[in-house]
Amino acid sequence: MKKLFLLTAVLALCLTSCSTIRVNADYDKDVTFSQYKTYAYQKAAIDKAAISDLDKRRILRSIDEVMATKGFTKSEAPDLIVSIFTQEKEQVDVIQSPMWGWGWGWGWGWSPWAWGGFNSVYQYVEGKLTIDFRDAKTKELIWQGVGEGELTQRTEKKDANIKEFVTKILEYYPPQLKE
Repeated sequence: MKKLFLLTAVLALCLTSCSTIRVNADYDKDVTFSQYKTYAYQKAAIDKAAISDLDKRRILRSIDEVMATKGFTKSEAPDLIVSIFTQEKEQVDVIQSPMWGWGWGWGWGWSPWAWGGFNSVYQYVEGKLTIDFRDAKTKELIWQGVGEGELTQRTEKKDANIKEFVTKILEYYPPQLKE
């Protein structure tokens, strides 16, 4: 019974470890990022995001909070234009446990009293949030951050989930240039 409990605990740990957000960022290495102090949203891109208006507001509110902590302010005449893009897909993970032999038997790893393995299926929705920063004057993309991870459908957890996505993505803005 202890071994079944241990196996269940390991399986639960594996499932929860899959829920981390993976982040990648890219930027124009010729840009001096210290010149940017203000931002505004590109309304057309925000409107096209394939998510609910509630989730859009959650994302924009989270971006505003993180940008404020970095010293940026929203402006009618911005240095940066911010846009978001979203994508989601259903994922299915199948976890197979190995056959473990117990008791007396013939040869290594096989026993007529073997305790068999099992399969576990885990379904979830994986989301991708892309945040683009464009130079307001040139309209060129200067920075892009992408976060991918498990989404929650539970209303009471959406704020925290979205805030985690945005915070982890914007950890990479502005880029820390090595000298």
